Amino acid sequence: MSRTALLVIDPQNDYFTNGSFPLWNADEALKEILNAIHAAKEQDAAVILVQHVAASESPLFAEGSEGVKLHQAILDAAPDAPIVTKTHADAFQETNLTQVLEELEVDRLVICGMMTQNCVTHTAISDAADPYQVSILPDACTTREQLLHLIALEAIKTKVTYTEIKYAFERV
Repeated sequence: MSRTALLVIDPQNDYFTNGSFPLWNADEALKEILNAIHAAKEQDAAVILVQHVAASESPLFAEGSEGVKLHQAILDAAPDAPIVTKTHADAFQETNLTQVLEELEVDRLVICGMMTQNCVTHTAISDAADPYQVSILPDACTTREQLLHLIALEAIKTKVTYTEIKYAFERV
């Protein structure tokens, strides 16, 4: 029997209204991420949160700033989820993500979050993701603009699968 983990990448305050770098469709993506978290929990899938933290002088995700914080709705929906802190686009690079996945006995990754063309895709096609069956929830991802979101998804479609939330956490 396989175990799935929902990997929620960078739903941080800087990406929302009044943040340093608001994204296209961020509120709708947040709703879809919350739906995914609830679906994952209903199917006993693991939920793992990823948070990008930059130097305190950075204009985005500055350590200690309000913008670096994960959106409160995400924290409320997954209060016990482990949080992997990263400094690179790839959530595996120089983090404990592989260790967390091994401890949770995960072999399937469902990825969502922000930004589609950067952290989402870099994590999905990371060499470190090779041992896992990887899928992305396109409706639960976003970036600066819709066209960039669609281009990024098109660019990696031969490397990962795309799924809808209702199918993402079915037990196999």
